[in-house]
This record gives sequence, C-alpha cells and structure tokens, in this order.
Amino acid sequence: MSLAAALTKVLARSLGGGAVAANSERRLSGGSINTCSRFDSSHGRIFVKHGAAECLPMFQAEAAGLAELTKANAARIPKVLAVSSEDGIALLALEWIELATATARSETKFGELLALQHRVTQAQFGWHRDNTIGSTPQSNRTCAHWIEFLREQRLLPQLTLAANNGANTALIDGGHALCQQLDRFFADYRPAPSLLHGDLWGGNWGVDPSGRPVLFDPAVYYGDREADLAMTRLFGGFGAPFYAAYRSAWPLDAGAGSRVTLYNLYHVLNHFNLFGGGYLRQAQGMIQRLLAELSR
Repeated sequence: MSLAAALTKVLARSLGGGAVAANSERRLSGGSINTCSRFDSSHGRIFVKHGAAECLPMFQAEAAGLAELTKANAARIPKVLAVSSEDGIALLALEWIELATATARSETKFGELLALQHRVTQAQFGWHRDNTIGSTPQSNRTCAHWIEFLREQRLLPQLTLAANNGANTALIDGGHALCQQLDRFFADYRPAPSLLHGDLWGGNWGVDPSGRPVLFDPAVYYGDREADLAMTRLFGGFGAPFYAAYRSAWPLDAGAGSRVTLYNLYHVLNHFNLFGGGYLRQAQGMIQRLLAELSR
C-alpha cells in the first residue's frame, strides 16, 4: 500500500465515520517542519498535518493549543477534527478554511481581536503542558515571575541547544551574561500572564472569505503580550492598521520598544537550532546590541 493510500485509510478511521475520497490528497506547500495535505471527504475539505508516529505528542499539543485559543472568542480558530496515530502515521486533522487576501480592514480587526485574546489571563506564566516551537521542545513549566520564566524556560534552553549545535563562545557567553541582567529590561514594567499564540509570524494568520482573521499553528503559553507583538515584527506580514488597532484597544507600556529584540532573540536562536545558517550571526548581533544597551 502506498503512503498516500495508507494516510487516506488512517484518516478515514480517525474521523470516526464518513468517507475520504480516494486519490483526493493534495500536498500543500509552505510547511518546513511537517507535511501538510488537503483531502476531500464526506465532512467536506479537510486540512491534515501528518508525519511519523513520534509526531503524535506534537500534534496533541497543537490541538490543545487551538482549544485554548478558542477560549478568547476572538480570531477564528480551526476546529480540530481528529488527532491520532496508527500504522506508523500520526496526524492532526482540522477543518479546511479558505483564505482570502488581507486588507487594511481585516488587519484592523485582527489587531482588535489579538488585544481581546491577550485579555485572557491566568495566575502564572507558562501553561499546563509543554509543546513545541517548530519542532523544538518548548517547556511551559509554570512560574509566578516572568523574568524567571523568560530566562529558565525560553532563553537558557535555546542557548544550551545552540552550544550543542556549534555556536561560538562569544554567542554563548554573551547570552548567559544577558540572562543574568534581564531584570534591567523590566525596571518599571510588570507584565500579566496573557494568552499568547506563541509563534505569531505572518505565515500563521490569515483571513477567511467573510473577512474574519484566522489563527493557526500555535505554540501556546501564557506570557507577556509584548512577546507576541514582537514576533509580528520579525518576519513581516503585518501592516500599520494592525498595530494602530491593537494600541487603540490596549495601549502598550512606554518601554515596549526596548524589549522587541529581547523577545525575538528566542525565535532567532530557535531558527539557528533548527536551520543553522545566517541565524547564528543574527542572534549574535542581537545579543551584542542588547548588552550594549545595558551598558549605557
């Protein structure tokens, strides 16, 4: 049996009834971590993320993250149809949502809805379960203090991975020096544990045909809302209407701009650990700029 036929069979059983059309799989481009496909079925079109059996915990955590995001009743979140592993194939099946072109109006709406999502809070930073950022394990062990969480659950694990992946001593030593001084970025700012998407770059949001913003591919946890907003500036995909609407709905702390590079360092280190290449130089430059800022 071909892989496509086996995947179709596993998907049909996972959906608990109904038929999946034979030979209906259409591979989708854009994913760098997992394989993604579209299927036609008696449930309508379905989006399926799939991989080897060991991918199941990653897919289960993503499904839980999507469920957590629905609590905000803000952006549209794809419905989870199935999460399963069978015959060596793990999959996450979601409703298929056609995506339209974003407009200034939809960006404005997304800014408003993201602020609404960030209003959902809990008592501590982190989350009740770990997940992944890309394919990198992401620890969400809860903590009462944001600086401790940022240091112990975000930056230090990435620096450890970077050292194992051949990063130079200057980056590792600089990263540890930065971690020892994180409190200086928060002298007059005490963030609340807000519900974060956690991987909010331009490829992880869209607009449905009605103009409603859609969020997908989360790496959910509760943290400083500025961390979500910082990542929107890392790879582009967000325009001025988005930022204006967010600030209007919930103004940012005056020092938010000084923490953008700090928060994006986590993601750039992760990209080095996943993909290598020029991300090492980029991360080292970010650390140098942050340390220089502290020395003023």
